[in-house]
Amino acid sequence: MEGLIHLDFKGLIVLLMSAVFVNNYVLQKFLGICPFLGVSKKLDQATGMSIAVIFVMLLATAVTWPIQYYLLNPNNLGYLQTIVFILVIAALVQLVEIILKKYIPSLHSALGVYLPLITTNCAVLGVTILNISTKYDFVSSMVNSFGSGLGFFLAMVLFSGVRSRMEGGETPKAFEGLPITLVAASIVSVSFFGFTGVIENLFK
Repeated sequence: MEGLIHLDFKGLIVLLMSAVFVNNYVLQKFLGICPFLGVSKKLDQATGMSIAVIFVMLLATAVTWPIQYYLLNPNNLGYLQTIVFILVIAALVQLVEIILKKYIPSLHSALGVYLPLITTNCAVLGVTILNISTKYDFVSSMVNSFGSGLGFFLAMVLFSGVRSRMEGGETPKAFEGLPITLVAASIVSVSFFGFTGVIENLFK
């Protein structure tokens, strides 16, 4: 298709690494904050949630990209993009929930209400829309989605470790609860700004 960005192997590696470290959807774009704050208390829950998000991101991209270029664009229905993508993501989340409930009930019960929240996780929707707006081809879109999912996983696991350390420390009364959590999240986010420019220079 004309106008799409086709990347070679080196470009795909840069795209993958950038999605994980530089353009992290949670710590840099501030998307998907709800599960980031809600499910990062325990490492096992954070890991399970992240794997589910990676799975949904990949499936959503694999389904929405062909829908955009083979259904919406040819029929001048691009204005329905957001609605269609949300419906696709919602259906995929229901599929993941059914699979977890049947085969991994312990993880399903541990995630609880946060699993359906993947439906409204703007990080998943943001990835699918960004792949289209950036004009990535199908392979590049899948790589970007996988990298974004890994970035979400990294942010969740790191912050889970930070929160476990916070529980054992002394927190000023005015900062107990959500305030100190937001302060810690902002510090972790700032630390990721150090990766800006590093990935591109590594693969020059």
